[in-house]
Amino acid sequence: MRALFGSALTTERQREVNTLNAQSAASTLKELAAFFSLTFLLSWMLFWAAAAVGPAPLNGPLYMLGVFTPSLVGLGLTALAGGGNGIKALLGRILAAPRSARWYVFALGYMAAIKLASAVVYRIALGAWPTFGRDPLYVLPLAILVSTPVQAGEEIGWRGYALPRLASRLGLGPASILLGVLWAAWHWPFFVIPGVDKFGQSFPVYLASVTPLSVAFAWLYWRTQGSLLSTMLLHAAVNNTTNIVPSAAAAPGSPLSLSASPVAWIATALLWSCAAFFLVQMRRAVLRGPDD
Repeated sequence: MRALFGSALTTERQREVNTLNAQSAASTLKELAAFFSLTFLLSWMLFWAAAAVGPAPLNGPLYMLGVFTPSLVGLGLTALAGGGNGIKALLGRILAAPRSARWYVFALGYMAAIKLASAVVYRIALGAWPTFGRDPLYVLPLAILVSTPVQAGEEIGWRGYALPRLASRLGLGPASILLGVLWAAWHWPFFVIPGVDKFGQSFPVYLASVTPLSVAFAWLYWRTQGSLLSTMLLHAAVNNTTNIVPSAAAAPGSPLSLSASPVAWIATALLWSCAAFFLVQMRRAVLRGPDD
């Protein structure tokens, strides 16, 4: 009789656990649906409004508000679900500095290494060096330093809010790939709004390069125990070092074409080679949950 009673109690507890897990999964999916829907809708509205207002600096405030929308949405949803404690935990990840110098080196040098390696491959394959950027190298550290705080406008949303929730459902590797696709898609207006630096460039090639870059961001976020400062540094370094070996097509064309420079294709291949290594390492990775 005691054994039967214990078995029934265990079964009941398992049902309760399964119910709680199902409720948690449904809640996470709702949070993700709200985050991506609001982020895309509000950001794109602001980007198009900025284009309608006119050229810089007139459109600056609207454009920057659109850029900061992922994090503003993430913070708003966090406040609704977790109140002040949730906001404190999310913003606290900005102050979670990596303990080892190697993560700063990786964040600051990853994209530069990819671009310089692309130049070497280009030289070996085509017998000549590609065009190098004209910006003085001594300017880059200052540009990265100034740019890093601005990256909080995206990183709190993409890596701080969305990635842990996606990873809780899919695993970190698949989550980083899906987030990369969505992150790239968020930039779509920049490819069709005249006057923007990405106007007329190949969006498919951009998508193919941003997706493995998202894997690198997730890997760094995981290895630094959820440090948003590390991904902000990486984001700033990517933005400011990618043009040490420019890869943009010389003449704008259709954003849906596959027309891109050889440097762009080589860099994309190298990014995927690195992403494969990161994905293998993240097979059993456990990321800090959205409420940790």
